[in-house]
Amino acid sequence: MPSRFTKFQGFGNDYIVFEAAQLATVVDLGSFARRICNRHYGAGADGIAVVQSSADTESDFDVRIFNPDGSEASMSGNGTRCTASYLFYHNLWSNDLLRLRTRNGIKRYHLLERSGEGSFLFRSELGQPKFDSASIPMQTPKPLDCVTDYPLVVDDKAVRATALQMGNPNCCIFVDDFDSIDWRRFGPLIENHPQFPERTNVIFIRVRDRGNIEERLWERGVGETESSGTCSCAAVVASVINEKTDRSVKVHAPGGIIPIEWRHDGEVVLTGQADVVYNGEWLDLDSL
Repeated sequence: MPSRFTKFQGFGNDYIVFEAAQLATVVDLGSFARRICNRHYGAGADGIAVVQSSADTESDFDVRIFNPDGSEASMSGNGTRCTASYLFYHNLWSNDLLRLRTRNGIKRYHLLERSGEGSFLFRSELGQPKFDSASIPMQTPKPLDCVTDYPLVVDDKAVRATALQMGNPNCCIFVDDFDSIDWRRFGPLIENHPQFPERTNVIFIRVRDRGNIEERLWERGVGETESSGTCSCAAVVASVINEKTDRSVKVHAPGGIIPIEWRHDGEVVLTGQADVVYNGEWLDLDSL
């Protein structure tokens, strides 16, 4: 039987959203993600989201996120926003507040605006960062309460890194300009660095001023991406703790400009859209 899905994009980050019942016969969701995310032999995406009604009263729906390499992510800012849009688009939810349970806890999505049939603007509360090396996780010679300006040795060169947990492990590298470092080469080297036992997102950051930063992204399990919600949140937090920006920042990613605020209560809030790209059916479930 074919399995129905809807593809969304947010800031150029594209996700295919399924209801769990549509994939009930799929034994290995990781293998399925690798196949359907392939841009030559599948539908093509930066990941898939699998959503179902929650069994508890603390959340409304549960969502699982899988990367194109088949790994399961703890969290995806853009992927969960695409999931929230799916639920509104298919009339599965109508309240302005939606609570999604992820592997990284419950995240809250406030619908601010709906444009036409398939464009949704949300204010997303994506959690609070953690800074100690154990929580990231990052292996260091001795436990650190906060990992800033850390001399991470990559390919016999020390780069100054700020690492933190923001739904996923994140490693932030500040640069004067993106031509000063071969970030596409360093991205996979840092992603798979032995000091990050669960691998890591890698964010290269250029600070424009107190309210604007630019970023280039190498996302764990994905590679180079147009944007990433959790990476952009981590970039803002890293910029604040290094006293380079204020707490409300516009993040200039290749996929667009992302407004993010690190509130004084510790919550990181991203405001952004997700748009329908197309509806489809995957016909070859029998082979999975």
